[in-house]
Amino acid sequence: MKAFLCRVAVLRAALLTGCLFLLFSPVQAQRATVERAVDADYPYLEDFYKTCHSHPELSFYEFETSKRVADELRKAGFEVTEKVGGTGVVGVLRNGEGPVVLVRADMDALPVKEETGLPYASTVQAKDPQGKEVYVMHACGHDIHMTVWLGTARFLATHRDLWAGTLVFIGQPAEERGGGSKAMLADGLYERFPVPDYALALHVKADMAAGKLGYHAGYSLANVDMMNITVYGRGGHGAYPHTTVDPVVLAAELVLQLQTVVSRNVSPLEPAVVTVGSIHGGTKGNIIGNEVKLELTLRSYTDETRQLVISRIEQICKGIGLSAGLPEEMWPKIEMADDFTPALYNDPALVERIVAAQKEMLGAEQLVQSAPVMGGEDFARYGRTEEKVPIFMFWLGAADPVKVEEAEREGTTLPSLHSSRFAPLPEPTIKTGVKAMSAGVLELLGKK
Repeated sequence: MKAFLCRVAVLRAALLTGCLFLLFSPVQAQRATVERAVDADYPYLEDFYKTCHSHPELSFYEFETSKRVADELRKAGFEVTEKVGGTGVVGVLRNGEGPVVLVRADMDALPVKEETGLPYASTVQAKDPQGKEVYVMHACGHDIHMTVWLGTARFLATHRDLWAGTLVFIGQPAEERGGGSKAMLADGLYERFPVPDYALALHVKADMAAGKLGYHAGYSLANVDMMNITVYGRGGHGAYPHTTVDPVVLAAELVLQLQTVVSRNVSPLEPAVVTVGSIHGGTKGNIIGNEVKLELTLRSYTDETRQLVISRIEQICKGIGLSAGLPEEMWPKIEMADDFTPALYNDPALVERIVAAQKEMLGAEQLVQSAPVMGGEDFARYGRTEEKVPIFMFWLGAADPVKVEEAEREGTTLPSLHSSRFAPLPEPTIKTGVKAMSAGVLELLGKK
């Protein structure tokens, strides 16, 4: 009997050892490590998030924010350079031979008066570039972006045994104005610092439940152009229109013709948008003025469609001037804004790798394939230089799951990005973001 019991004990030990081996497979062990670290670090990250949220700064004015993120990177052990592209921050952490991975967070806020009612809500007021006093709010979730970015940096810095290569963590200014990435690249981001083999970023999604991720391969966000058109005429008395060239009538004709640019010039299979968002002209009902001003936004994915839309608008403006009998110098004048944002193309091979790693980290049921949108994101520029760096930006759910279910059931909508009432649910959002971004970086740099 004693011998039998010994054999049973040995068998139990063998079975237990096998179970433990299965329980702590390399993937599961790494997942457990990340989860423990994120849970332990969350109080620190939550405090950082609330500080960022209650102290927002406008585009290219992120002076205190950039100091804050620079100090945090230094404490984590990164080599930090400030004032890249204005208020941009670059942190580099080398850990042996391996690829270079860039992780970006945007730092700027919007001129919005916060109405969330949160105890840490922003009450900040500041002067905008035109000198106007405005309220400021992180209404697009960049405070979440910075917090997830910091949490990922802190995790990777304290778990260097899990990866090999070089991290380039950048805090970018002025995403909302579409010029921050352009400024950092122009200031030598890819010349002064290691050129990335891959670049990653995320963006909160206001209508997706916290705890979930969204992804899309290929074109995911649009080319964004802002266009101003001035329509000229010859003013006069409203009672004698035959003695004038009425710019209001010409502008009305122009607006109608612009509606045919997409519907009759762009392939029905190719997404594009032409929106006239603002039109101003005249001073009084019985006066025909000299000009009307229009402001447009143009959206597309491919460079070819973008150029087609712009050239067709130029042709229509020329035709309006000719039909009115105006000299060439009085044809409608087109001005393109400098802050063009290129379309964001998520590299399909990179998406496949990162999403597979995120499914292992979070569970496949937490990832959702999202549709592309016509919004813009200047993270796109990091993949459009001569280095042709593969990039991937994924969506991070930020809404209270209970409220998402209620909205779906009742057919209502939640506050969107840029809304004065947009309020992410911090804990699940931040924790999920750090786990997801860490999983992505470890997939690219992890020791196999």
